[in-house]
Amino acid sequence: MADPSNGSIQGLLAEALRETTDLARKEIALFRTEMSNNLRTLFLGLGMMVGAAVFAVVALLVLVDALVKWVATLVGSEALAALIVGGVFLLVAVGLALAGRSAMSASTLAPTRTTRQVRQDARVLSERVSG
Repeated sequence: MADPSNGSIQGLLAEALRETTDLARKEIALFRTEMSNNLRTLFLGLGMMVGAAVFAVVALLVLVDALVKWVATLVGSEALAALIVGGVFLLVAVGLALAGRSAMSASTLAPTRTTRQVRQDARVLSERVSG
């Protein structure tokens, strides 16, 4: 192997290859460190979101209980108030479920613009080939 200090092409190529390899190793190490930190941050954020969801559910239950008690003062019966509030919440849940099912239907999720563009591209290519 030639000495890189004498400026021969072989020496320069060998030095460039070593430096490229070292650079690639350092870049991979940096990538691993960065991804490890990013995953740690992601899991911390996910844990905070789960905690927020737990507190939101508890808050919702307390608010629903307060709503039932308020309606009970209007209708004079806590059982009837619970049925009214529960029925309203059930209607909202059914409406959201039906809207969600409609939004997730296969026809809604089909890539219509892509299909149209592929057909148009195929038509243009066939015109160029035949014309």
